[in-house]
Amino acid sequence: MAYAFTFWTCYVLLKEYEKVASMRLQFLASEKRRPDQFTVLVRNVPPDPDESVSESVEHFFLVNHPDNYLTLQVVCNANKLAELVKKKKSKQNWLDYYQLKYSRNSAKRPFMKTGFLGLCGEKVDAIDYHISEIEKLSKEIAEERERVKKDPKSIMPAAFVSFKSRWAAAVCAQTQQSRNPTLWLTEWAPEPRDVYWQNLAIPYVSLAVRRLIMAVAFFFLTFFFMIPIASVQALASIEGLEKAAPFLKSLIEINFIKSVIQGFLPGIVLKLFLIFLPTILMIMSKFEGFTSLSSLERRSATRYYLFNLVNVFLGSIIAGSALDQLNTFIKQSANEIPETIGVAVPMRATFFITYIMVDGWAGIAAEILMLKPLIFYHLKNFFLVKTEKDREEAMDPGSLGFNTGEPRIQLYFLLGLVYATVTPALLPFIIVFFGLAYVVFRHQIINVYNQEYESAAAFWPDVHGRIITALVISQVALIGLLSTKGSAYSTPFLIALAVLTIWFYRFCKGRYEPAFVRNPLQEAMMKDTLERAREPNLNLKPYLHNAYIHPVFKEDDDDEEEFNIKLENESVIVPTKRQSRRNTPVPSRISGASTPSLPEAVRKHSEP
Repeated sequence: MAYAFTFWTCYVLLKEYEKVASMRLQFLASEKRRPDQFTVLVRNVPPDPDESVSESVEHFFLVNHPDNYLTLQVVCNANKLAELVKKKKSKQNWLDYYQLKYSRNSAKRPFMKTGFLGLCGEKVDAIDYHISEIEKLSKEIAEERERVKKDPKSIMPAAFVSFKSRWAAAVCAQTQQSRNPTLWLTEWAPEPRDVYWQNLAIPYVSLAVRRLIMAVAFFFLTFFFMIPIASVQALASIEGLEKAAPFLKSLIEINFIKSVIQGFLPGIVLKLFLIFLPTILMIMSKFEGFTSLSSLERRSATRYYLFNLVNVFLGSIIAGSALDQLNTFIKQSANEIPETIGVAVPMRATFFITYIMVDGWAGIAAEILMLKPLIFYHLKNFFLVKTEKDREEAMDPGSLGFNTGEPRIQLYFLLGLVYATVTPALLPFIIVFFGLAYVVFRHQIINVYNQEYESAAAFWPDVHGRIITALVISQVALIGLLSTKGSAYSTPFLIALAVLTIWFYRFCKGRYEPAFVRNPLQEAMMKDTLERAREPNLNLKPYLHNAYIHPVFKEDDDDEEEFNIKLENESVIVPTKRQSRRNTPVPSRISGASTPSLPEAVRKHSEP
């Protein structure tokens, strides 16, 4: 039976991986022109005493990509400016509210207190106060904008570099730019709406340290979170309640109360403990420095799944108190852990059936009812909404939370695969959950949620890897269970099955995952050729020049159109302060190789 479930799961995964990879390539080939198709993110630009970051990047790409380089946008630390802009918008919103209030009753000027939450402080005219505050913030924003543009410390050693073709961008993003592999690091730029601008201000050299710190923090969060969960779940049982509160024994013995405690209370307690977990994991991912919303959600989803695996699955199948659980894994030898898990898995089937109904079925019902957004809307409408713009923002349903929804579905895959051969009675509950989830999420994605970004199925390799992990865990649990039943002869066959499963994962990773990591040059060239045939006079520079400018600089850019006209007419040859030449063997401090200056190269090329 284990072989049948494994082979069927692997067959479906293989076909699905092939289908998703094909759909991804087809989508990339058929989608409309987007800035990220022509742009790469360059990081860890080495400092140069002769040139600014912008000049250094421009010189490097004019020298090393002379036929394909188009334009660049340096990355600046505008986090303080963004905070000022956000504060100004809030003040403007309050001003609109008070002006609307005054227009409805012009006989009475609105007043407010300037202290904490408007409860204390000096009483002032609300309209005049907010007008003066907005003027003050406008001056601060203008000063901060100029400081960011002129202060070299505000310019980060990174830039968005755009090329004349998709093929050139693919070559740059997927190749090493310098002989030093730690400098001039290139990667595909996320689409502009996917960029997480705050993290672009984090120095690249600190990313490794940040990720190490978060890995250690996540380890302690995962394993020490098991202690309160297991302790409260121990109390959320009849024996635990009678031991902690003997005076409730007569109440607990009532049949209805006993059925609630045995059936739903442990699952509800576990669900309550997991409410704040996604927010914590997202904060940790942001601290690590990922530069796109999609990568933030992918990292959060991975950690959410690992947390559920350790605390919800392993933490729930090992009976006893928190310290007993820790002692079980610490004091036992590694050979006894599969046996411990195998014995405990069938005993906890009832708990997981309850958990599926409480978290799965009820969660899907709450998803279609949109209870959480509905409650938040009424709270915002009562306390925060002041204008129609506020009401529109309060009614926004947001986007589908991949960092929470996808790991939760993966947990039910794990439960289904583990109990398929051990306790098949749990499978109908899993099937009902997936049926409801398919109908509900399909409706929500099409009709309700907004699409925050487009990752072109970049989540799928992670999903595939987690299903394979669930398969291996189910096989280890089955090995442990059969070893207690005197069926040790079956162990070699199950070990062979686990080895085959891991080999299947390696095969799929090598065969299909490159389609999710790299873009084929053939597809890029085909798309470029078709575009040149349809639009021979297409000028991409105005389209790409401000595509990756920080949002706070776009708002007051009144001269953008005039600037774009100037860009179309300017020369592509940019003078450099560097002294490197093509005919000199001295290596460039920027590229690490003997490279020429562009003017001499152009002069030689123009000679008859």
